[in-house]
Amino acid sequence: MDSAALLDLLGNENRRRILRLLARKPCYVTEISEYLGVSPKAVIEHLRKLDEAGLVESRVDDQRRKYFHIARNVRLEVNVSPYGFASKSAYPANNSVDITACRHLSVDVASEAGDDVAEADEVAAETGDVSSEAGGAPTESDDATTESGDELEELLGTLERLETLENELSLAQRWVQGKLCETLDQVSEVVGTGPENRIYADLLASVRGDPKSVTELAADIDTHPEIVADLLENMADEGVVRRTERGWELSTDS
Repeated sequence: MDSAALLDLLGNENRRRILRLLARKPCYVTEISEYLGVSPKAVIEHLRKLDEAGLVESRVDDQRRKYFHIARNVRLEVNVSPYGFASKSAYPANNSVDITACRHLSVDVASEAGDDVAEADEVAAETGDVSSEAGGAPTESDDATTESGDELEELLGTLERLETLENELSLAQRWVQGKLCETLDQVSEVVGTGPENRIYADLLASVRGDPKSVTELAADIDTHPEIVADLLENMADEGVVRRTERGWELSTDS
């Protein structure tokens, strides 16, 4: 779903409250109506919009009551800074995603999986030793209980590690956003003055790649071509950029 449409959808407080409730447990319309303190008719309309967006879906129980629940995992990111506004929505990748493709991110997935297996084997071995010392071979029921307990402990450990990773990634994102703005501030101080300094920074970031025409640069930074042309001429006078047959590019000695 488009991030702008998702923002509009979640701009309604009651729809956010509905999702918060459904994140706890599936509910039918009357439950949601009582929780929100609004009419069932209004709840049905909110659920219809959430359903059309693919965020919720319903099922009918044995008593023919329609229960609603959250249909999928969606992540919505919004960045607001003096240099721009951006939003994007994404659906979590499946388990086959190649995390190693993220060159600047280090997540020891393979090692953690190996550690989990080793820990499980170690716990199982220790459990077996204790059973032997107690003077009796473990029964099938004991084995099933032990395996179930080990599996639950392993899952809870994985959950704790993933929650920690999620928090660390959130901190890393905020750090990167802060460093981005700080760097853009420094770029603006070097090449731009006055109220247009932020446009200078965006324009330079676009020029830094392949040579581009005024039209292409204007599209990149979402600014009128005439304004872009004036900015380029100003930076050319300062020796920061130059115009070539291929388009505008950074000066080699800048």
